[in-house]
Amino acid sequence: MFDAATTALLRAILDEVCQNVPTAETGTRTHVATKILEAAMRGEVAPEVLRQVGRDALSRAPTMWH
Repeated sequence: MFDAATTALLRAILDEVCQNVPTAETGTRTHVATKILEAAMRGEVAPEVLRQVGRDALSRAPTMWH
């Protein structure tokens, strides 16, 4: 689906955006990951855009970790 460099970028952005979300909060992390992946699939690969997509998703995630 994505090359190794893009996959690494997406993972790094997810980890950065979710750095304060406990790993046990899989629902929240999955929500953020899904939104980042959707943006990447639309062709958004600029790190700053993907970070913003991730932050927006985190702020809307159905959890107390906002």
